Amino acid sequence: MKILIFTLLTTLSFSCKSQEQQPENVKSNLPAEQKDTTQIGEYVVETFQDSKGNIWFGTLDEGAAKYDGNKLVYLTMEDGLPSNRIVQIIEDNSGDLWFGTGEGISKYDGKTFTNYSEKDGLCSNMISNLLIDSKGTFWIGTWGGVCTFDYSRFENFEIPYPAVDTYINPDTKNWITVIMEDAKGNIWFGRDGCGACKYDGNSMVHFTTKKGLNSNNVQSIVEDTKGSLWFGTRVGEKDNLDPNKRLGSGGLNKYDGKKVTHFPEIKGFSESDVYSIHRDITNDLWFSTRSHGVYKLVNNEFVNYTVPLSTMSFLKDKKGNVWLGCAGGLYRIAADGKIMNVTKDGPWN
Repeated sequence: MKILIFTLLTTLSFSCKSQEQQPENVKSNLPAEQKDTTQIGEYVVETFQDSKGNIWFGTLDEGAAKYDGNKLVYLTMEDGLPSNRIVQIIEDNSGDLWFGTGEGISKYDGKTFTNYSEKDGLCSNMISNLLIDSKGTFWIGTWGGVCTFDYSRFENFEIPYPAVDTYINPDTKNWITVIMEDAKGNIWFGRDGCGACKYDGNSMVHFTTKKGLNSNNVQSIVEDTKGSLWFGTRVGEKDNLDPNKRLGSGGLNKYDGKKVTHFPEIKGFSESDVYSIHRDITNDLWFSTRSHGVYKLVNNEFVNYTVPLSTMSFLKDKKGNVWLGCAGGLYRIAADGKIMNVTKDGPWN
């Protein structure tokens, strides 16, 4: 595959090159007065656009930030959220927003919050992901397993543990890292140390290193338009108590229904961590890496955008901007390809 590279240097400047070309002149995208403004959050782990066009950012310590096209507003525990840790935001068919937090889930109708926790039957207060599938089933992934919710009561959903020959961190063995639905209606669960599990409504099938994954520590799962599944994994061996056994595989995997493809030729896609994969509204795929920025796959071509921070979430909005929630702040790739650090003071346009 041909690789195009868009680079944001640590000085927040921009350049473009291909494999065969040298970088051209680098020009800064940020006015000097923007460089020292406060980031919208130390960790921006969620990016979401609702049906009204508002863009939401989930942070680990400052609550949920909403940008309505004119101003940035924060919603926190003072407004009724149970926690300022916001890891996922989804919208239901009624237009209500649901927030996955560090103290349960919270429904927001635009005015008030309704909170649910372990006291209400939730399997764990430490939420990791939310999904309302095509049948209307509300799935809740946590650090303590999975449960479903019928908007009045919770029910635990047991997933058996597969036999694996790799190290499992006891602190994360019940962590559900991702829940997604494929085009056939199967529900996939990503797990930290136990690979992935496919549920077809009746039975479960495990997908681990024994079937070709480069790691059993699955962090993300996305289906492309051709039905292939992409798995982002991390180097789980880094959790080993023995420092001499912390080397291992990890990275990006593609499964076409028959075989698993790895990408050792792409920097950051092999023996590394791919935490987030995103299929945007125009069906391009985006991939994070630990230290080599992010990649976009379009027309069988990887395009690299190098940002100075690890990307944790993606969103392509209705205007064509791509928002990158990072460990350290928020970045935006404009429709023309320019990369910008966006702080509490912007720039937003």
